[in-house]
Amino acid sequence: MKNSIIAIFIILGVGAVCLVSQAPVAAAALRSPAWIQAPRGKSIYDQNCLPCHQQDGGGVPGMNPPLSKSPYVQGSTTRLIHILLQGLNDGVDIEGETYSNPMPPFGTTLKDGDIADVLSYVRSHFGNKAAPVSAAQVSKIRQGLTK
Repeated sequence: MKNSIIAIFIILGVGAVCLVSQAPVAAAALRSPAWIQAPRGKSIYDQNCLPCHQQDGGGVPGMNPPLSKSPYVQGSTTRLIHILLQGLNDGVDIEGETYSNPMPPFGTTLKDGDIADVLSYVRSHFGNKAAPVSAAQVSKIRQGLTK
């Protein structure tokens, strides 16, 4: 028993040394991988999108479109970024169903990185398998709107 406890302390001690001795990682590198975007993106989704698009991304029939397997989500990142920045007041037809509840703009409340994270989250969850969105993509489109 005593040898087992000593072995555990040695293993934990080695692990702690390994963690402490790791080289610092640049902040930009931490924001890039999907494993870091998902928690941030999910948090932003939960705070801003969940009430209308629901926990499962299924939306509300006739009101808020589903995000799951949606051509809007999996399609053009430019169109998707525009929708988040400017909102959407027109009805949307998806697979023969019209959704008419206006979506507010988030361009004044969310930063480029936040928008990129939430869109990357949505594009990789709810059955979607689309490429992530970068803050640079959002910034470029936001700048084009102010000209």
